[in-house]
Amino acid sequence: MDELSKQPLDEFLASVADATPAPGGGSSAAVAAALAAALVEMAAEFPSSRGGDAPGSGAPSSRAADQARTLRARALRLAQEEMSSYAPVLEARDEHERELALAAASEPPAQIAETAAEVAELGVEVAVSASAAVRGDALTGVTLAEAAASAAFRLVGINVSSGPVLERARQAELRAVRARASATDRPPPTAHAPMPN
Repeated sequence: MDELSKQPLDEFLASVADATPAPGGGSSAAVAAALAAALVEMAAEFPSSRGGDAPGSGAPSSRAADQARTLRARALRLAQEEMSSYAPVLEARDEHERELALAAASEPPAQIAETAAEVAELGVEVAVSASAAVRGDALTGVTLAEAAASAAFRLVGINVSSGPVLERARQAELRAVRARASATDRPPPTAHAPMPN
């Protein structure tokens, strides 16, 4: 498959829809995080509602745009990595190999959750000072990032039932949920939905 960042959107969507294991939920969550970062980046590049920080001026909004750009690139890299991370699970010859492969396959979605949480938190910062014309875009980025973090956390929880990777993904999801709640004035849920067995 072509490098994901160079694929047309319709080809990527068709490859997700194919009856093959990858790209699947992990790559889709990472692409959602990248899209969220792109929205935050765009909102950060717009002149601020607080006094006209021009795009590229080196002002805080420009630093936020640079950070969003970095997060977007990281999310796309993780989407590409995720496309092959589950193959060793499918190729495992016994239960021990499968458990090791599942543990290794949990790292990319955990990193996707962490990246998405960073995007959500950055999106909140950008939305506070964003021009009214793009505030909704920044908030859409926050909401998409929360969804990406939640999806990635659930993928980790399907692979492993405990351990530091699962806890990292759980904490990332919580950060993203809190960010969205602070941005939309809707309280976060009080508890996680139970993890599937």
